[in-house]
Amino acid sequence: MRGSNAPHLCLIGFGEAGQAIAGGLRAAGVETIAAWDILFPEPAGAGLREAGEQIGARLAGSAADAVRGADIIISAVTAASSLDAARSVEPHLAGNPYYLDINSVSPGRKKATAALLDGKARYVDVAILAPIHPARHQTPMLLAGPHAEGILPLLVDELEMHGAVAGPEIGQAAALKMIRSVMIKGIEALTLECFLAAERAGIIEEVAASLKNNYPTLDWNRLIAYNLERMASHGIRRAEEMDQVAETLRELGLDPLMAVATAARQREMGRIGKEAAVRSALPAGHAALLAAIDAAAKDSP
Repeated sequence: MRGSNAPHLCLIGFGEAGQAIAGGLRAAGVETIAAWDILFPEPAGAGLREAGEQIGARLAGSAADAVRGADIIISAVTAASSLDAARSVEPHLAGNPYYLDINSVSPGRKKATAALLDGKARYVDVAILAPIHPARHQTPMLLAGPHAEGILPLLVDELEMHGAVAGPEIGQAAALKMIRSVMIKGIEALTLECFLAAERAGIIEEVAASLKNNYPTLDWNRLIAYNLERMASHGIRRAEEMDQVAETLRELGLDPLMAVATAARQREMGRIGKEAAVRSALPAGHAALLAAIDAAAKDSP
C-alpha cells in the first residue's frame, strides 16, 4: 500500500532479516518504516545505523519511539531476545497494531509472547521458511493465529509479500519452522563433522563420491561449501535457534538429543567462522574452506 494511506511499519531488531525486509519494502514503495535495535546506541551498532540510513528507514531512539504510530510491527531479533523485545514495546503500544513475530522460537515461546501482548496488539505467529536473501520481503512466510487471515491480504496485496496461513492457533507456524530445523540445521552440523574428519583423514573427495552413491541427486561438492558457509556466517544465531528447537521437542515430549548436539556444533562453527582465515576461504571452494576450518579448530581453545 502506497501513498497517504500506506501503513506505518516498524522493525524491532535490525540485523540481517530486519534490514532485508525493510530494504525490500522500501524498494517496493513503502515510505514510512521505523527501525530500532538495542545496539543502535552502542559503538557496535554503527553498521546497523548506517544500513538503516542507506535504506531510508527512520532510526528510532528507543523501542517506544519506534512503535509510535505503527500499524504493523515486525519483531526480528535474536531467538533468545524475542520475549524481551515484546516486553520493551508492550507499555507503548496504541491503536491495536499487528505484531508479526518472525523470530525462530518454540511454539510455547510464541504463545507466551502473544499472552503478554493480549489486548495491546494483534499478534501473528510468523515463520520464514527460506533464506531471507535474495527475495528479502518476498521470502515465503507462514502465518498462524487468530489474526493471520486478517493481515494476509494486506501483506500480499498491498505490501507485495508472499505468505500463507498455517492455521488459527498460535504456534502452528512456529512448529513447522522448528521441526524442519532438526533436519536443515542438523544436516549442516553433520556436514561439518563428517567432512572435517574427512579433511584430517585426507579423503574429502572419496567421502563425497561415496555419498553420491546413496544420494545421487545431490551435488555434494556444492552442498559442503554451502552448508559450511551458512554455519560460518550464522552459526551463533543458528545455535540459538536450535536451542529453541530443543525446547520445541521438549514441549512435544521428546528428548532432543540430536538438536542439542546440533546446537553445539553450530555454536562451535559460529565462533570459528569469525576467524579471518576462514572468512577469506569462504569463496575458495570446499577443500580450501575445510583446510581453513581445520586449522582454526586446532588453534581454538
